[in-house]
Amino acid sequence: MSTPHTPATPLAVSAAVLVRDGRLLVVSKQAAPGLFYLPGGKPDPGETPEQALHRELHEELGITLRHHRFLAEISATAALEGVPMRMRVYEGETPDTPRPAAELAALRWTDGRDPDLTLAPAVSGQVVPLLRERGLLPG
Repeated sequence: MSTPHTPATPLAVSAAVLVRDGRLLVVSKQAAPGLFYLPGGKPDPGETPEQALHRELHEELGITLRHHRFLAEISATAALEGVPMRMRVYEGETPDTPRPAAELAALRWTDGRDPDLTLAPAVSGQVVPLLRERGLLPG
């Protein structure tokens, strides 16, 4: 159960930036297998953004974050739902090997320049440039 979305309230999303060897983990959903997003999801009622982040990563990828830190809040249109979204992005680290489960179709590691990979606009237009600026992805 996610928090109800109304036109006046942007869709709340918690998302993880997981980078290994200069590559960012992105996932696609079964509803849109050709479009890749940051892993994460919507908070359940009464759940903090951080709790949602941990729950979603465990449900969708079978991973537990060793630690996380807030990186940015991004306002954009949700690619799948087509509604305003406010995405809280957290940099995280895990010793676990992610494996797609729940509603996920696939996962990929990318430097953000793969010609055969379609990233959600918020990821390609805002997250990847921010990660390059902060030195988390190669420039």
